Amino acid sequence: MIYLDHHATTPCDPRVVEAMLPWFTERFGNAGSVEHAMGREAAEAVEAARAEVAALIGAAPSEIIFTSGATESNNLAILGAARFAKGLGDERRRVITLATEHHAVLDPVAALESEGFEPVVLPVQADGLLDPAILAEAMRGPTLLVSIMAVNNEIGVVQDLAGLGRMVKAAGAAFHVDAAQASGRIPFNVSEIPADLVSLSAHKMYGPKGIGALYLRRRPRMRIAPLVAGGGQERGLRSGTIPVPLIVAFGEAARLARAEGPVESLRLRAQAVRLLGLLRAEIPTLQLNGHADRRVSGNLNLTFPEGTAAAILAAAPDLCLSSSSACTSGPDGAVGPSHVLTALGLSADAAQRSLRIGLGRFTSASDIETAAASLAAAARRAAAAARAAAA
Repeated sequence: MIYLDHHATTPCDPRVVEAMLPWFTERFGNAGSVEHAMGREAAEAVEAARAEVAALIGAAPSEIIFTSGATESNNLAILGAARFAKGLGDERRRVITLATEHHAVLDPVAALESEGFEPVVLPVQADGLLDPAILAEAMRGPTLLVSIMAVNNEIGVVQDLAGLGRMVKAAGAAFHVDAAQASGRIPFNVSEIPADLVSLSAHKMYGPKGIGALYLRRRPRMRIAPLVAGGGQERGLRSGTIPVPLIVAFGEAARLARAEGPVESLRLRAQAVRLLGLLRAEIPTLQLNGHADRRVSGNLNLTFPEGTAAAILAAAPDLCLSSSSACTSGPDGAVGPSHVLTALGLSADAAQRSLRIGLGRFTSASDIETAAASLAAAARRAAAAARAAAA
């Protein structure tokens, strides 16, 4: 099996697993039990990990709130910011996001309508990028919050966060960034990107599932309301017993990403170029979705001329990749046309002929060669089957 679905999840780096395991066994103390040595040891480990996560994005450790993952962080940021502002008597109700956002952003934004807010979902250009003029027009009305994804989880497009963020702040609105696909993959520093809130996820950067973080700017201070009531952990914003093993692992994953990310990015970019070249040699009309250059290393989102993505996947059982976001499959396992691709202007038929490829840390040069041959052969078989069915 060749794993090419690193936007869905990444394998836990063995070094991350090694750092995490002792905190499940001999170091099992509760970080809230600071009256004894084991509790204090756990609390110190949590703070060391918090410092590593903060360093990855240029933040202060006190600005990092641990959550269960980016979905919770997105909900805490969007719902928490909106409800806190409303509770203070802020009359602004407009909350802006993009049509290509993850559903973990689109759904809470939509849910705010029932609480008296005004959700605004902006279109993107055919390359997946937001036209700044569209954002400027949307912010002509009093705007409370703008949420823009750093790196799209399907097409890999990297938005101009610094420029867009400056526009948001000039309009007096709060700025939230879903950086789950960005942290550890592209340079991302909150001293350069004027974000008030940033969502992170460990399992997108070779850490474990079930742990994430929310960056909450302290200067100037960003205020949000908690979604969970309880013991008051994480500055009262995310109550619940702190999962020390997962947090330690997140810290190690962040440390590795900061140390190795730049070199890794160059290698993945070269591998993506190689894979695309091999595929286009066999399928010249293959279409690359999203901006050709402003995209994260290792991402290819491709529309094939014939045959559905499902048929291609069935014809290549040795490859692990997907036709859209792993988070948008239905309860029966069915996957509809990607809302990201249709937002780019692709027809439902073209979207159903599209595959997302995500290369990663452990993808080898031989994997690229083998995957290209297997995928091209599968595409030919799927195309032949489609022609036969149409005859």
